[in-house]
Amino acid sequence: MKTDERDEARRLRSEGWSIKDIQQHLDVSRSSVSLWVRDVPLTDEQRKELTSRIRLGPLVAGERSAARARTRRCEYQENGRRRARIPDPLYAGGCMLYWAEGGKARNSVRLTNADPALLAFFGDFLRKCFHVDDTSMSVYCNLFADHIERQREIESFWLETLGLPQSALRKSMVNVYSKYSQKKRQNKLPYGTCRLVIYSTEIVQTIYGSIQEYGGFDRPEWLD
Repeated sequence: MKTDERDEARRLRSEGWSIKDIQQHLDVSRSSVSLWVRDVPLTDEQRKELTSRIRLGPLVAGERSAARARTRRCEYQENGRRRARIPDPLYAGGCMLYWAEGGKARNSVRLTNADPALLAFFGDFLRKCFHVDDTSMSVYCNLFADHIERQREIESFWLETLGLPQSALRKSMVNVYSKYSQKKRQNKLPYGTCRLVIYSTEIVQTIYGSIQEYGGFDRPEWLD
């Protein structure tokens, strides 16, 4: 039997097959195939073809991975469309809020605002409609120069507003404004802005599907 497999391996190799393809075709070990065909000559054209396939391997694998990820996003959006057909005021309100104010990233939920009540509502929406726990939420505070002395107070304010632990807080960003804007900034947005982030392709794509169902439109760029 091994003699037959060896002869077949040598024949396939002479036709330009790769060692991997021969191994899979014959269902034998790669080391056996390498031993059997090591002295089988290849033409220059066959060598070029095999080299080209080796170089393209990662690209093909990447394309397949991207296709699988896109299929999952389509499934999540379709699930969102189904959810939008079920009457649920909280769910509808959260999706409409995200349509108006949310970032349109492909793989994460991002909502930035200065309104504490708005962000608290959105946090409740995520908890109740998607069962998001506190450990999955990240908070980023966006401060202005006149907030620096109150940074800890402001960060604590947003964590308390969202009902989140200190561990949810990420590094705050401080915006430095020019001398021409200082007077305009004085006493405005006393707590800066806060960005609530959840890294979840499933949640954000489900929301996108629901938004499109509610609005009666298609937005391909949210998928891609």
